[in-house]
Amino acid sequence: MFYGWIVVAATHAVLLVIFGVAYSFAAFFGALEQEFAASRGEVSLVFAICGFLYFMVGAFAGQLADRFGPRRVVLAGIAFLALGLACASRASSLAALYVTYSIGIGLGVGCAYVPSVGAVQPWFIARRGLASGLAVAGIGVGNFVVPLVAAELAGAFGWRRSFEILAAGALVLGGIAALAIENRPQARGLYPDGARAGDGARPPAQVAAGVRLREALRTRAFWLQWGAIFACGIGLFMPFVHLVPYARDAGHPEATAVLLVSLIGLGSMVGRFALGGLADRIERGTLHAAVYAGMAAMLAFWLVSTGVIALAVFAVLFGTFYGAFVALQPPLAMDLFGARNVSGVIGVLYTAAGLGCLVGPWVAGVAYDLTRSYAAPIGASIVLMLLAVALALMLRRAGVT
Repeated sequence: MFYGWIVVAATHAVLLVIFGVAYSFAAFFGALEQEFAASRGEVSLVFAICGFLYFMVGAFAGQLADRFGPRRVVLAGIAFLALGLACASRASSLAALYVTYSIGIGLGVGCAYVPSVGAVQPWFIARRGLASGLAVAGIGVGNFVVPLVAAELAGAFGWRRSFEILAAGALVLGGIAALAIENRPQARGLYPDGARAGDGARPPAQVAAGVRLREALRTRAFWLQWGAIFACGIGLFMPFVHLVPYARDAGHPEATAVLLVSLIGLGSMVGRFALGGLADRIERGTLHAAVYAGMAAMLAFWLVSTGVIALAVFAVLFGTFYGAFVALQPPLAMDLFGARNVSGVIGVLYTAAGLGCLVGPWVAGVAYDLTRSYAAPIGASIVLMLLAVALALMLRRAGVT
């Protein structure tokens, strides 16, 4: 078997673990509100800081992976994740959760995410979109499975013991998967897509192509992509934190509310598999803009939905477009900037998502505390998502295919 597909499988498993843990936060939202007598804005900030950190740390982790190889950086990330959960299980205040959960999970996901996704890109040219889609589908699987498991654990053992169980599982499963991650086909005598260096094949043109990170930062294309991710990110992470309390406010039981978050993960698997592969067959720039438009439409649908069927439809379709968004970003970066510093470029691009994650869920929680409604933050997110559409179309005109 071509080793590139093993890297895809290993990355899939790592992302399943780290994002499954991160997105299981929704299953503990109500318990943390009760335990610390906290407002929704205060509890939302736990996840907002975590998300901000893991995208910001990714900028440095990507550069470390380009220099030292991804395996060590990903293993460090798994260790940070498990340690953060274990320490958070003993938190005596919400402030302690900011230090343990937010920083531990933030460092863990940040060190593991970008290096593992970046490691996939040099192994493929012709099927890069499909490979990226399959790899990042691990996020969707984790988002679908782990919150449901976490909710069951919380019901049976409480949130503290659940954090300890998740820590142990992440350390074992994530650590094993991280050992298989590599980013240099040439070290195995291979070229992208499985060609062997010893068979007399010439290296594909894209193998050595690419610009350094500092050169990418000087281009208009980089900042168009960065701006689109930031505008999208404000609303992108709101459902992962607030869909559970939103559904509870609409009269639905806790188990149903947590299931809705898992349905986002189910939809994202469709987006990553189907639309990720589609990106190899149609113009990537057009698909990129269409994905933002789809998320804007789904946020508008959320704004008027309260019934369980409508919320389930929102969750699945929003997840589909979200999954495609995640699957598209690494191939777009590779198209624009090449393989030389691809992990570093992806990491810096994802700082835009980190800023969006810091602002969106927290502001939505504060807005709810002030108005007892999510209408204003959801409406603002729709406008910003449409701005992302405009920026993606400008990027397309800049030559992304």
